[in-house]
Amino acid sequence: MNNVPDRSRVRLPDISSRAYEHPADRSALVALRKLTGFDAILRNLAGLFGDRSLRLTYLASAVRASEQQFPHLYQMLLDGCYVLDMPRVPELYISQDPYVNAMAIGMDKPFIVLTSSMVELMDYEEIRTVIGHELGHVLSGHAVYRTMLLHLLRLAARLALFPLAWVGLRAVIWGLEEWFRKSELSCDRAGLLASQDVDAARRVLMKMAAGAHVDELSSDAFLEQAREYDAVPDLRESVIKLLQMEGTTHPFAVVRFAELDRWAREGDYESILAGNYPRRSEDGSTSVGDEFKSAAKSYQDSWSRSADPLIGAVRGVAGSAVGAGERLMNRFGGGRRDDSGNNGNNDNDNDSDDD
Repeated sequence: MNNVPDRSRVRLPDISSRAYEHPADRSALVALRKLTGFDAILRNLAGLFGDRSLRLTYLASAVRASEQQFPHLYQMLLDGCYVLDMPRVPELYISQDPYVNAMAIGMDKPFIVLTSSMVELMDYEEIRTVIGHELGHVLSGHAVYRTMLLHLLRLAARLALFPLAWVGLRAVIWGLEEWFRKSELSCDRAGLLASQDVDAARRVLMKMAAGAHVDELSSDAFLEQAREYDAVPDLRESVIKLLQMEGTTHPFAVVRFAELDRWAREGDYESILAGNYPRRSEDGSTSVGDEFKSAAKSYQDSWSRSADPLIGAVRGVAGSAVGAGERLMNRFGGGRRDDSGNNGNNDNDNDSDDD
């Protein structure tokens, strides 16, 4: 790994995960955080054996970063936790693996795993971004809520023998996969906030697509690739794109690159660094209705930007559907507040959150 001189970063005291979460991810999380009873049951069941088994596996077969082992990675973990004002520092393990990957796993004591190939592929600032991405999953509590839905899906899968039930199940799965993809966009932003190096964050995504030859890559050309992918020439390719997304939990590299680049350029990133962001201490007063409207507006904005012919063909119909959904939320208590004070942060689970 190539060392890059360290530099000061802006600390973000009491930052809420809502500051960086994609609106579609955030609205789902705010709604799920109201299910406090189910959340507690799942934590007790999964945490009884799953956490201990997972941690023992990595304790026995991987290397735990510390001041004595991978001290540079351990320092980046501490730096990321300091910048994002994490309530506690998760353990970091480095595992021998030819597959380039990173993940946040565990519930009661979440920890991060980097594969050796990931560490070898990324330079100093890039791996800081990767660690920040995984810290974002921890701070958002993504895995616990992903697992809640996955358990429900496994239970519902028993209905797959009944055709009508299977149609409904597929709709749920599509929605779940879409949320997964949006949660990855969220944590790309968290990685940027932790590293505060836009160029490094861009390089991470280009290297995930092409490998180590960063000297032969161009961020401008890669962004143009993303535009070309968005603006396919006809409806047939639009349909192919939709079919290719089925079964995926991560957006494609050019999509992630374009989304992060836009977020960094359009002001939200700089505004957060200037101290304008929601606080964790305010999470208890978040409104499901407000977050739903924010998610709907995000999708509408995305459709307006897109040059995809299929999106262009259905833009009006989709916009009307979103408007109807907003009116329904307003009518049936969309503006009610969550008085539980439980924001779901800092929880994680047995399912992994891959980079």
